[in-house]
Amino acid sequence: MNIILRRLIWLIMLLPAVYLAIAWKQIPETVPMHFDLKGNVDEYGAKNELLIMTAILTGLNMLMYLVILNVYKIDPKKYAAQNKERLQRIGFSVSLYIAAISAMMIYVISTNRVNLTMKFVFIAMGLLFALIGNNMYNLKPNYFAGMRLPWTLENEDNWRATHHLAGRLWFFGGFVIALLAFLLDEQWAIYSTVITVSVLIFIPVIYSYKYYRRSLQKN
Repeated sequence: MNIILRRLIWLIMLLPAVYLAIAWKQIPETVPMHFDLKGNVDEYGAKNELLIMTAILTGLNMLMYLVILNVYKIDPKKYAAQNKERLQRIGFSVSLYIAAISAMMIYVISTNRVNLTMKFVFIAMGLLFALIGNNMYNLKPNYFAGMRLPWTLENEDNWRATHHLAGRLWFFGGFVIALLAFLLDEQWAIYSTVITVSVLIFIPVIYSYKYYRRSLQKN
């Protein structure tokens, strides 16, 4: 991954905290802290709870990114080092998603727009799936990322075939999630996202298991 992006992601992860500091005076003492699946507020809390939540999310985001950057070093699989760049790109995508959602929540709270639009959440989720899928295609066998199933970890051909399929599915499926979330109302966006994500997960798992069964029959 480009060295500029590797440095830029740290600034991106800090943006929610910076935004909160700028908007702090405009935030009321009692703020919405939790939203249901339709984006309606179902729990309020003190203003300081938002500060604590932002600090925790930012800290966890940074910790997760650091772990993803270095996890290849402890992976016993022989291809671990080859996954370094791909894991960095996946970590970048996930950290960017978390920072964007955190910043959006601060914006909603500071501007008193108490109905959180779930469209943005699902559109961002779809784009995240697409980004991960784009990097999953050539992911080498490892114990920390990808379709880590018993039969993929035991067989490199199974792993490769499963991730070729999963990478394409997640890439195009992510755009389907984003497009449907943009076109449909929030209620149907929820249904379409749940159904599409289920398909993106279960099809590679079923394909991988069938590949495993075929391999047993051949042997």
